[in-house]
Amino acid sequence: MSAWAAHAELTRGLGVDAFARTPAADMRALLGDESLVAWPAFAASWDDLALDDYMADGGRYRRRRYACFTMTGTVAEREPHQPHFQTVSCNRLNGGIERWFAPVADHAAASPVLTRLLGLLSATFATAAGVSTADAAWHVEMHQFRIEARPGELGRPTPEGTHRDGVDWVAVMLVGRTNVHGGVTSVSSPTREPLGSFTLDTALDTVTLDDRRVYHGVTPVEPVDPSQPAWRDVLVLTFRDQRI
Repeated sequence: MSAWAAHAELTRGLGVDAFARTPAADMRALLGDESLVAWPAFAASWDDLALDDYMADGGRYRRRRYACFTMTGTVAEREPHQPHFQTVSCNRLNGGIERWFAPVADHAAASPVLTRLLGLLSATFATAAGVSTADAAWHVEMHQFRIEARPGELGRPTPEGTHRDGVDWVAVMLVGRTNVHGGVTSVSSPTREPLGSFTLDTALDTVTLDDRRVYHGVTPVEPVDPSQPAWRDVLVLTFRDQRI
């Protein structure tokens, strides 16, 4: 699919269905070869994530790093490091407290992959919201997640269950899967009517969501070969409209 057609399908899905699944091949077209030259180095930054010490379920299966950006149009500027906060209504497991995660490494935050992706998503979400790209203003949160699975301990990508993130728009991009099965993404309506179910299984497979209109969740992952390390890496970007 051409970049133009892929973007049209992405925008249509967000407008009509409140979510869109973009396969890796289409995402490659949207990001372009110039930015994707930097993909190996960007993906390698997931090998240096810090343990999430805020898991109220006692789990030791999640590693992450975190950063925030201010976006005007398609231009992103990194904000000073700050805590992540969700209300209990959005995250009944870990919400209600400030969580200070390790910061995203400078080289990952400045990657051409991320720069291009942020610009693409800003323009896409602005279009879906009926706003010109030039007028778009977003607070963006970047989450690098590695969910590890071990014998006797499932890896839980969304331990809080099916949820909203409490923002306007969400993008989840698969960075890689190693020796795991499971990790099925589900999307549902506010009344929990199933709207879609699929697995992000190839690097760059992406799902975008209108967080005001749908809920989402991901099933646990477990090792295919219990004797070998197993994990699922994703990039999550959330966008909150700052024009109001």
